[in-house]
Amino acid sequence: MTRRPPRLVFLTTAAERQMRRWITRRDGGQTGGAGNGHGIGAPAAGVLLHLADHPGATIGEVTAALAASPAGVSGLLARMERADLVRRRADPDDRRTVRLDLTAVGTAALDDVRAALAELNDRLTEGFTHDELATVSRWLEHVTRTLP
Repeated sequence: MTRRPPRLVFLTTAAERQMRRWITRRDGGQTGGAGNGHGIGAPAAGVLLHLADHPGATIGEVTAALAASPAGVSGLLARMERADLVRRRADPDDRRTVRLDLTAVGTAALDDVRAALAELNDRLTEGFTHDELATVSRWLEHVTRTLP
């Protein structure tokens, strides 16, 4: 009898959905969802984390980093701007280019996002060996590279 391969697409999609729900539930996130008192969801958390490492990133760079659609990121950034998490500014060398920066509120929210993600990571990795997690990481990176 032939063994069926694991349903990796279904399992990956279901796991991603559950992680997003957990992040949103943790705080009732209104800004695109990481439970932290700031209403930060998974997409907004991604923006904050990217801007923390890439201050002054362009909207296009943020969109690429999130692997999201320009329209989706545009709406998300508008909500984040209204929540005083990020601010837009014109590039001094090219006024057509818009750059993004964290505000003081966004920086404070970032601490909560990092704490939420550390908690989530601890929950997700509990009971697995380093080698098992390395295999999972390698597989997920492979999927990301294989399906651009």
